[in-house]
Amino acid sequence: MLPPNAETLRAAFEVERPPTVGIEEELMLLDPETHDLLPRGTEVLDRVAGDPRFKQEMPAAQVEIAAPPAASVPEAAALLRAARRELAAAAEGIGVLAGAGVHPFAHGDGALNAGARYEAIAEEFGAVARRQLVFGLHVHVAIAGADRALAAYNALREHLPALAALGAASPFYEGADMGLASVRPKICDLLPRQGVPPAIGSWEEHADAFGWGLASGRFADPAQWWFEARLHPLHGTVEVRVPDAQSTVEDTVAIAAVVHALVVSLAERHDAGELPPPAPGWRIGENRWSACRHGVEGTWCDVRTGATRPMREHLEAWVDELQPVARRLGCAAELAHARDLIARPRARMAREVAGEAGVEGLARWLAARFLG
Repeated sequence: MLPPNAETLRAAFEVERPPTVGIEEELMLLDPETHDLLPRGTEVLDRVAGDPRFKQEMPAAQVEIAAPPAASVPEAAALLRAARRELAAAAEGIGVLAGAGVHPFAHGDGALNAGARYEAIAEEFGAVARRQLVFGLHVHVAIAGADRALAAYNALREHLPALAALGAASPFYEGADMGLASVRPKICDLLPRQGVPPAIGSWEEHADAFGWGLASGRFADPAQWWFEARLHPLHGTVEVRVPDAQSTVEDTVAIAAVVHALVVSLAERHDAGELPPPAPGWRIGENRWSACRHGVEGTWCDVRTGATRPMREHLEAWVDELQPVARRLGCAAELAHARDLIARPRARMAREVAGEAGVEGLARWLAARFLG
């Protein structure tokens, strides 16, 4: 395999097109009686074989929806609702589906799917690979112009912890409250190339990173650039990978609306010469920890001045700031729903449900919300 060169990477973004949005959900398949993880995802996917919207992932209890690119978040929401309905129908008689960052009580080691790609990962990472029972929400935004996309990506890095806080929805792991708003990122951190992505100075530098990965044998495929944001070399999109998978379509598309408006606004600020230099990764990492630990109920630190304020206050101001862009993109209503995620953090809701019904009841609640 030859690594992509700078010209190849740039070409994926040098396409005149509107800023489409695409949503990918990693979903858990549950036993319909116990609501534990059910490693029969391939059986569900066999029933929708040939449909490019539905994909296999490494955990055997995971199935993925990869909705096609949409002109707007409302269109993406309609596509996602249809895909959820069709996947749930395919799962009938096998299991039920649910969305969350991690399962609340399943054992941390899980069965993996067969296949050369997954077997190579399992061989390299051993038990750590079996621990990757994690379920994320990925949002792709198409940005026309390679330099615009690169600038938007670099500027996006410092905003990833706020997106993590907004989407934090998984405080339970192996039946215990871990004291985190989202356990998933800390499980992901067991693998390399996780967390805050590096700033990229040029397309040549990015190509050199992929070349180094191939030459060293550390990673041969750009798809293994697993950081919480990346420039997708096949789709020509800025991809955000930081939020937990969400239990409802409404919550999913609220986060997608924030991402869509944010990435487009960063590209426009680049056009106007208004973007600051990329922030140091370790400072972004400090906000990332607060987002994992406390979610919406934590604090936000300015990565340049060190000034702090409540994360909730930061997110509310952020939604206000993004409203004009969201109106132009046609996703103002979906963006407004993000205020519900701020007012009623989903990690807190999960704790309330588990407090009344236990972690088994929480898993049932997640499944009940899948088509609700």
